[in-house]
Amino acid sequence: MKKPAAPLNKMWYQRITQIFKLPDLRNKILFVLGIFAIFRIMANIPIPGINAENLKNFFGQFQMFGLLNMFTGGALSHLSIVMLGLGPYITATIIFQLLTMIFPQLEKMYKEEGEAGRQKFNQYCRIATVPLAALQGYGMLAIFQRQNVISALSPSLFLTSILTIIAGALFLMWLGELISEKGVGNGVSLLIFAGIVADFPNNIRQLILQTQTAGAARIPNIILFFVMALAIIVGVVLVNEARRNIPVSYAKRVRGMRLYGGVSTYLPLNINPAGVIPIIFALSILLFPTMIANFLGGAGGQVGAIAKSIGVWFQNPWLHGILYFLLVVLFTYFYTAVTFDPKTISTNLQKMGGFIPGIRPGQSTANFMYYILNRVLLVGALFLGTIAVMPSIVQGVTQVQQFQFLIGGTSLLIVVSVVLETVSQINAQLQMREYETF
Repeated sequence: MKKPAAPLNKMWYQRITQIFKLPDLRNKILFVLGIFAIFRIMANIPIPGINAENLKNFFGQFQMFGLLNMFTGGALSHLSIVMLGLGPYITATIIFQLLTMIFPQLEKMYKEEGEAGRQKFNQYCRIATVPLAALQGYGMLAIFQRQNVISALSPSLFLTSILTIIAGALFLMWLGELISEKGVGNGVSLLIFAGIVADFPNNIRQLILQTQTAGAARIPNIILFFVMALAIIVGVVLVNEARRNIPVSYAKRVRGMRLYGGVSTYLPLNINPAGVIPIIFALSILLFPTMIANFLGGAGGQVGAIAKSIGVWFQNPWLHGILYFLLVVLFTYFYTAVTFDPKTISTNLQKMGGFIPGIRPGQSTANFMYYILNRVLLVGALFLGTIAVMPSIVQGVTQVQQFQFLIGGTSLLIVVSVVLETVSQINAQLQMREYETF
């Protein structure tokens, strides 16, 4: 007699208890936490010759490096041996994904050759990580030397520092793949998540100190901040999980003595198929002129005057917010066009005998999917643009500068996506073990 399905609806605390009762799942969780501990230790091992005061001023002046520092969990602000984080590997992956539009063989390997093709594609990304880490490491050290953040390095020490930075980036990439292989969830995403939330205890300490200094008058602003943060998180979860299901039917086919097909299913389209990439692209482009202006501002003469005027122009919060919003919307459409091809999906459906009811197979199906995608994508693009500018709005209203990863931007999207994905994988493993007991 089949057991009732009540165990699948357990409360969250019962599920946590069950996780630690299962040896294999418990070991996976502890393995991931151990990798996090190694990552945090390495993020606090600095390279030699650092001027702490100049380093603090540098990150206060250049917002771009402050953003990169958040994703590395403070590793960049400490100039640690893993100061680049997973940036080179992520950059290599994005570059190769864009190259699939240019080289048909690369696109075929990535999209049509199955698991073997994806493994080869990932191997190319790993190889490209080495020169990218070397280039980024050289650029970082050169900028820090020019800004007197670190003392002048001899050629041998400079080369050693670059090799150490490359090794740190490759080691983090390896740790991420270990988590994917032996732990729970996507390793690269979990390490980025760990870097973002690593400053959580420090944020609590700063908030308590500021509250003690400002007194009870600051408490309403703090309550308002967390209420707004909760509303934003709920909205992000809803949109992140939202799907537009396109009905798909499969024609009946007779092979030998068996009848195949004749079933109906759905093709889900995400409301936000581009993820966090449009925000990263938009922020990089928006901060680039400001960074160049800050570097050239002390040059003097006509060049220095132009650089200062550009810097002041881009510091206008209204202009910055409007440009940020528009760039995120544009890049959402651009990146979705790069990574999502309705024509390929239409061709694959036709090969498998699938069709959308009321729509002819082939080009008509592709045109229908373009029609649906453009309307769904409008909602996703406006949502991403709103989330991108939300930190400035919330901080302007509440005057609370801590917990930026709770109120929007790239960090919140990453945190929500990683938590939902990891919880989903843990629930799937728990349910699999419960079904095995039936």
